[in-house]
Amino acid sequence: MALEIKNNDFVIETNNLCKMYGPHLALDNINLKIKSGAIGVLGPNGAGKSTLFKCILGLIQTTSGSGKVLGHDIKTEGELIRSKIGYMPEYDALDPGLTAIDQVRYSGEILGMNSDVATQRAHEVLEYVGLKDQRYRKIETFSTGMKQATKLACAIIHDPLILICDEPTNGLDKRARKFMLDTLRRTAVEGKRTVLMSSHVMEDVQEVCESILMIYKGKVVIQKSLEELVGQVDKEIEITIWGGASKLHEELENRNFSVRRLGRILRITLIDENTIAEIIKAAADCKVQVRQLKEYTPDLEDIFLLIMDKLGAEIKGTSELMTSEHIGGI
Repeated sequence: MALEIKNNDFVIETNNLCKMYGPHLALDNINLKIKSGAIGVLGPNGAGKSTLFKCILGLIQTTSGSGKVLGHDIKTEGELIRSKIGYMPEYDALDPGLTAIDQVRYSGEILGMNSDVATQRAHEVLEYVGLKDQRYRKIETFSTGMKQATKLACAIIHDPLILICDEPTNGLDKRARKFMLDTLRRTAVEGKRTVLMSSHVMEDVQEVCESILMIYKGKVVIQKSLEELVGQVDKEIEITIWGGASKLHEELENRNFSVRRLGRILRITLIDENTIAEIIKAAADCKVQVRQLKEYTPDLEDIFLLIMDKLGAEIKGTSELMTSEHIGGI
């Protein structure tokens, strides 16, 4: 069993970390202090998330700055760092001609485990990810969910202190997605491991992670707990109406309310104790029937889009950030 990290220790630290690809600045003065736990790594495509992962793993040389992972220098101790980190990549890195047990055992042997230990551990982790009964089947016969589970098994065969998952629910149906998220959460909570999870599916991140790291154009723009983020977002009143949504939207804005419209649903920023009465009066003046009125608690997708809006990114929904591979059942 690998050593556990103390709660007050930083598992990942970077100082003014930069990475350039030719003239392109992929990472711009990244300063991180990450403690153990489950962290969601968010940002649009091309923001620098995958580049950051590769730097943390010591797979690519940084242009400037410094960083440590579990106390080891990312520039000079990459091999040692990789022995303590599990990486589940977004791309398909499996050999379709191998059985699951052979693929996972091979991953262990690459990391320096002897064959007997790797074989025993492969059986254990395949059971952990729900593939006990499929371990002798060839990967070419596997569903997308089973392939993702196999990738996870490969990533944790050496019992790493840190697990990095890049889009772990890509292409999964509802059942496989739930199992993957439950497994990642169990790894973080019961296994007391650090999980860094990158995903465009905000609901998945919110299900697993307790804090958020957001990257935009190579810069860290947010590093906070989910609780802190929710507390910083203005409370809203959500109303559902029949007809006249545009008219009521305009009327509320004329009364100096901030309004977000989603079809027949309007979300109005809660200003004070008179806000609800003002909304009802505006609806009555517009002769619009309010079917439902309630206080709305923003979810992570709302928070992400609000931050992107403040940064000037023209993104209407996280579905715009997804390719077909990110959408379950395809």
